[in-house]
Amino acid sequence: METQDQELLSEVYGGSLPVENVQDLASNNHKEIPPRYLRPEAELDSVSVLQSLELPVIDMTKLIADNQHQWHHDELAKLHLACKDWGFFQLINHGVPEEIIDKMKIDIEEFFKLSLVKKNAYAQQPNDVEGYGQAYVHSEDQKLDWGDMLFLRTLPLSHRNMRCWPISFRKSR
Repeated sequence: METQDQELLSEVYGGSLPVENVQDLASNNHKEIPPRYLRPEAELDSVSVLQSLELPVIDMTKLIADNQHQWHHDELAKLHLACKDWGFFQLINHGVPEEIIDKMKIDIEEFFKLSLVKKNAYAQQPNDVEGYGQAYVHSEDQKLDWGDMLFLRTLPLSHRNMRCWPISFRKSR
């Protein structure tokens, strides 16, 4: 991808400062959790309690249906609340074959079992969010999640950075 395209994507998605890998921190047998991973009690108290512990389920067929049906609008409202209150949801009736989903689960599990050295071959680059690491780190004193991730852009195809894609993810399905 050209440098100009990368700069545009950084503006759209934001960049991320490099931080130490959580797997590395955990394997160093620290006696204490680093402060940037600890959240003050006051912050924990302010977390809203969900009304239901049932994971939101969104039906794709209702989302793409003719918007003149009431159930289309109901599903949009459900999607809005799932994003606002939960930050994630389960998507059903999306048309992706089960064998592809199963293969992707295996590929992801195998990726995270790799050694840190091998995973770092796919590490995020400075001022980018795509790749292995932690995304959206904007300051040195920002509180971080205790976990590493693999962030991949899938669409549009022109925005994919294949350097960040593990080989097993690139195989045609």
